[in-house]
Amino acid sequence: MKTLPLRVYASWTDVALLEALRADDRAAFAELYERYWHRVFGLAYRRLGSRETAEELVQDLFAALWHKRQAHNIEHLEHYLLTAISRRVIGHLRAHRVREAYADYCRWHQAEATQETEQTLAAADLSDAFSNALLRLPEQSREIFRLSRLEHFSVHEIAQQLNLSAKAVEYHLTKSLRLLRLHLKDFVLLMVLFCAGLLG
Repeated sequence: MKTLPLRVYASWTDVALLEALRADDRAAFAELYERYWHRVFGLAYRRLGSRETAEELVQDLFAALWHKRQAHNIEHLEHYLLTAISRRVIGHLRAHRVREAYADYCRWHQAEATQETEQTLAAADLSDAFSNALLRLPEQSREIFRLSRLEHFSVHEIAQQLNLSAKAVEYHLTKSLRLLRLHLKDFVLLMVLFCAGLLG
């Protein structure tokens, strides 16, 4: 199809331009672009608030109009373009919200994983500190503490098993608890500060 001088197309109706567009007339497409670009861009920009994104969506819309020129059956071009850009804007906003929600989920999941790791390490440290403190106890005190707190024997049962008086067993337990508190004092202070940091 022979292309006419550009100034001729300005007087053509939308219907005539669309017919020329279907016949691969680039100048007709250029006229449609010039005629509606600002209106379509204005709608996209008002809804998005981003000039760059609005321009990108409008360019995509007009590119699709050209590439699918022979498949389109458009009756009212302005209505078609404004409806099409509205759909593209909505699609972009939905995709943006999905990306934001996914990013928030990833940040939350990472924070949760980090906190769980820190808590696991803290529990392991506490277990090690307790074991080391227990090893510092005198042998008999350690055995009495183990039977009482870890094996859950009563004072009377421990006294019978070790051939000691109940008073002696209670003395060893009191002594063990005092020594353990002393050995774990610095560690417990660090744990309190650590937990306060986690909760704050």
